Amino acid sequence: MTIRMLFTGEGTSDNGLVPHVESIASMSGTQVSVTSPDFGRLGFTGAHSVIEKLRTVRKFGDDYDLLVVHRDADRDHPQKRRNEIADAVAREWPGHPHIAVVPVRMLEAWLLLDEAGIRQVAENPNGKTKLALPKAHSVEKVADPKKLLKDTLATASGYSGRRLETFQKRFPQHRHKLLERLDPHGPVSQLPSWQAFTEDLTAAIRRV
Repeated sequence: MTIRMLFTGEGTSDNGLVPHVESIASMSGTQVSVTSPDFGRLGFTGAHSVIEKLRTVRKFGDDYDLLVVHRDADRDHPQKRRNEIADAVAREWPGHPHIAVVPVRMLEAWLLLDEAGIRQVAENPNGKTKLALPKAHSVEKVADPKKLLKDTLATASGYSGRRLETFQKRFPQHRHKLLERLDPHGPVSQLPSWQAFTEDLTAAIRRV
């Protein structure tokens, strides 16, 4: 049996989570087919909220066994985001199985733990410049992990001037690559938000 999943994130670079969803399913001995729509390319540029995205997907008439919905906690408690996602599913797709993926505060906090990946994506894998990355016990307390990740990539690249400016414009692509390459058994595995993601997904797959 192949489980059909719908994955929605806050932006297209969040689709770097899809390989991790597939890997977790594989470790559970389950085959999955994951659909992650690019709402902008499909012409639905107004689909921003979770409920708008679910409503848009339902227009296509496709059916899924499990919904996987990512939203950053930002400055709110993770449970608030989980409740918001549950409410959106209840309103638009009542009774449908789903899990919420809620990084604290932002998904970029997960990526800040991967120094080797940052140096690789920064096109300077052998760079020696000190990056001063946060440790696992404090990374979820960083006020603006997205800015810190962008600045860290710039530092790791060693670029300056116009070359740095061009490099920084590719941040969404860099973020996507970092997420795809993130080692699920590395430092990120220490974070409660990552543990919740893997445990919730595994449990949901078993229920389906």
